[in-house]
Amino acid sequence: MHGPIHIIGGGLAGLSAALALAGAGRRVSLYEAGPQAGGRCRSYDDALLGCRVDNGNHLILSGNRATFAYMDAIGARASLDGPGEPCFPFLDRSTGERWVLRPSAGRVPWWIFRASRRVPGTRASEYLDLIRLRKAAGTVAEAFGRGPLYRRLIEPLAVAALNTRPEHGAAALLAAVVKETLMQGGHACIPSFPRRSLAESLIDPAIATLRAQGADVSLGRRIAGLQIEAGRVKALNTPDGPVSLGNGEAVILAVPPWVARDMVPGIGAPDSHESILNIHFRIEADRGRAGFIGIIGGTAEWVFVKPGHVSVTISAANRMVDQPAEAIAQAVWPDARAALMLPEAAPMPAWRVVKEKRATFAATAEQDRKRPAARTPVANLVLAGDWTATGLPATIEGAIRSGRTAAGVALGA
Repeated sequence: MHGPIHIIGGGLAGLSAALALAGAGRRVSLYEAGPQAGGRCRSYDDALLGCRVDNGNHLILSGNRATFAYMDAIGARASLDGPGEPCFPFLDRSTGERWVLRPSAGRVPWWIFRASRRVPGTRASEYLDLIRLRKAAGTVAEAFGRGPLYRRLIEPLAVAALNTRPEHGAAALLAAVVKETLMQGGHACIPSFPRRSLAESLIDPAIATLRAQGADVSLGRRIAGLQIEAGRVKALNTPDGPVSLGNGEAVILAVPPWVARDMVPGIGAPDSHESILNIHFRIEADRGRAGFIGIIGGTAEWVFVKPGHVSVTISAANRMVDQPAEAIAQAVWPDARAALMLPEAAPMPAWRVVKEKRATFAATAEQDRKRPAARTPVANLVLAGDWTATGLPATIEGAIRSGRTAAGVALGA
């Protein structure tokens, strides 16, 4: 009988790998150093705000096939909310204009010929640039002109998907996202998000499913290092002593890239990162048509209306992350207030700023080339994470796919 496959890291990549292995009938031991699993998708009860908040905000699109397969495996699809149609509201802070981008359902993009469905101030012919994106070799900014389509769609899409400014972001990585969503038609662009929290939708049901399948899930148990001898992992170092590996046992390392480099010297990994800021305001608000709205020309980028609070995201936030939290909240509140159509005199409510200084790798061509494959020179050691060579930027979809890939490699190892 095979021994367990050991998974280090309880983020989405590690959970995805564990579910794939348990579903294949393998024993699984999962170790998470923190008190809760989830990584960037964790949630917690905020005492100041008096409500449950997510560490960050994530939109899941209907074209994210691996994500929905994961949610079906843990019985959590019904926990998602959203408009139920391809619908993306925007507000331009510089002009006050509001519009809703509404791609048509099929692959034929007839919606671009309807002014009421496309970005204001754009022509149908400009959308051909999205087709040419798949062959672009430079940055996102180099692949497009600087007209309204770029400012009001391409730039916010690139920043959200890549967590990197378009002047630096790799066009090839954005093309990979667009290929699986917008280029497939509106049926692949229906946005969803957790009705209550990320943990309730993506993490807690996964832990429950794994434990029901007999997996050993250890939270608050740190793996300090690996004992590698003769090209194989022989033991995991823990504060309580080593965990020895027998024949047929393998390790999936599903930790951030800087942790992986410390644990396995010489391993290739991205070494430049981008920040994300999330600002939560304690306020009850009308969720509107979609439950979120994109901000053009403001400090905020996306405003999400959630139970008991409103949550604002700023991606590619290296330029702001070191500012005082109160200054960040004050800079963002006018955008949130405008998005919610509150009067200018509305005072800023209680707030919480969450800073992730190394949220994702910088999605540049240089960093993309540093992403390693799942298989490593160590025979029974496999890598997983959205920073590995998934072909996608650092997204939920990429993390889940990396876990599935790692599980397949581990089974072969």
